[in-house]
Amino acid sequence: MSGLLFWPALALTALLTGLALWVQFPQARWVVAGLLLAVACIVALRLATPWGWVGLLALILIAGGWYATLRPMAHRDWAPDVARIVRGQVSGDLVTLENVRAFRWATADTATVQDWTTRTLDLRRLEGADMITSVWGNPDIAHLLVSFRFTGEDPIVFSVEIRRERDESFSALGGFFRQFELALIAADEEDIVRWRAVPRGEEVRLYPLALTPDQLRPVFLGYVELGNALNERPMFYNTVTSNCTSVVWQLSKAISPNLPLDRSLLLSGYLPEYLDRLGALAGPGTLAEKRQRALISPRAADWPPGTSFSAWIRG
Repeated sequence: MSGLLFWPALALTALLTGLALWVQFPQARWVVAGLLLAVACIVALRLATPWGWVGLLALILIAGGWYATLRPMAHRDWAPDVARIVRGQVSGDLVTLENVRAFRWATADTATVQDWTTRTLDLRRLEGADMITSVWGNPDIAHLLVSFRFTGEDPIVFSVEIRRERDESFSALGGFFRQFELALIAADEEDIVRWRAVPRGEEVRLYPLALTPDQLRPVFLGYVELGNALNERPMFYNTVTSNCTSVVWQLSKAISPNLPLDRSLLLSGYLPEYLDRLGALAGPGTLAEKRQRALISPRAADWPPGTSFSAWIRG
């Protein structure tokens, strides 16, 4: 039996270690070559001596020990759009948010205004929220944002993002192997929603949620707590376990602790279907009709500057 287990165990260890090294040392591919040499030595030990398992366990311990030394950091040369993480102070019903992004994007990569603002919001004026999905390729995968509406105020949007360094770009593989930290961005809709719908050309949908302000309040405060926690102690982004969808699901358990697991935690494009089954999407009609009404990308593209962007996309 040990002979049958050895080769799959060696292959899996080599694969995972190789992928981690490939992600962490993009400019030093010789490190992966060193791994291949180590694997060849272990194969030789297995074929010629009784020490094959000893070699494999040594590789597992060395690779695991190295991987455990990788720590998330708060201070790097961050890309401008994720340079700051929202921070909040709660005083009764008033919440003061610092580091609220208010960029104005000319292209997908260039903002003519790069402003970070401070906003004070009264939770007694919280009137509702919208789930926003943004698809750029595979319709089964969507980025998720949540926009909170306050009476007499512009909405505030929370978005869980990878925190890229200035020279990095998104990689699903890198998200599995601690390439990116986790960021929580708070922004106005003219920044983050228009940016995805127009300069980035993504398919953006806005779904009003059938939840009361009392139900939404703990979710809003959960975002504030997450931002404060990330400012105090950085975390790694993970493509599966710590991404935009899984974080929202964890926060939403403040509303219902018994929320069932669902495939939408991995395939976020199915999240509207999941929420509709739970009765959390507002409005009449079938899910297909709600999807059609939710599409705001064309309206965002036609937005006349000088008017309220948030009112326009809901018009």
